[in-house]
Amino acid sequence: MNDLIFFTYPSCTSCRKTKKWLTANAVAYEERHLFKETPTSEELKVLLSLTTEGLDELLATRSRVFKSLNQDVNDLTLSQVINMLVEEPRLLKRPIVTDGKKLVVGYNPDALKSILNRKMIKKVAR
Repeated sequence: MNDLIFFTYPSCTSCRKTKKWLTANAVAYEERHLFKETPTSEELKVLLSLTTEGLDELLATRSRVFKSLNQDVNDLTLSQVINMLVEEPRLLKRPIVTDGKKLVVGYNPDALKSILNRKMIKKVAR
């Protein structure tokens, strides 16, 4: 994950706001439909490694799918959780934006600016 990847779901309000922000700021990104182009196990491991709050940062605990789970995710191994997220991407919060080094979950213009600023600094340094 080196370029900016934007995991989105078109009918999600936060996703639409994030896309509008990225477009307005002329940020180049790869857009991936979260449910049609689900993050792979390896991508999910990278995303989890970038979190500051662990699984809680990525897990959509208010979703119907999460509420219908018949198990406590805290009792699962990391591999089981990742497999569950690959099989049911609706368990992921959205949108997810990453450059492989930083992660932004949800619509957060300040966090998006920090990724953008870092990318701009890299371009100037080259």
